[in-house]
Amino acid sequence: MILSDLLKNEVHDSEGRMLGRVIDARFVIDGAPGELLADARLAGFVVSPRSGSSFLGYERTADRRPWLIADLLRRRHRGSFFVAWDDIARLSEGRVDLRPGFQRRSPSLEG
Repeated sequence: MILSDLLKNEVHDSEGRMLGRVIDARFVIDGAPGELLADARLAGFVVSPRSGSSFLGYERTADRRPWLIADLLRRRHRGSFFVAWDDIARLSEGRVDLRPGFQRRSPSLEG
């Protein structure tokens, strides 16, 4: 499966309720660097209940400049959350199903 195939997919909880759409993926760099790069693994997805568009990186830092764009994106994506790979029960075409008891985490890399 190609990552771009997962973006904008619907995300559902274990009871079938739609929680939002996949708007971003997070990767973790593991291992020693190779000839070009270190190995990366998928850590999980950022899910937005209101929009299918990206945060454009504004969720990743406390820096809010330009403040007008940051404020607009923060409001547009209120309620967004990160879901870890371990909380994903199934991936299918157009849909991501989460396991019972999944944990909503902050989409920010700071907390």
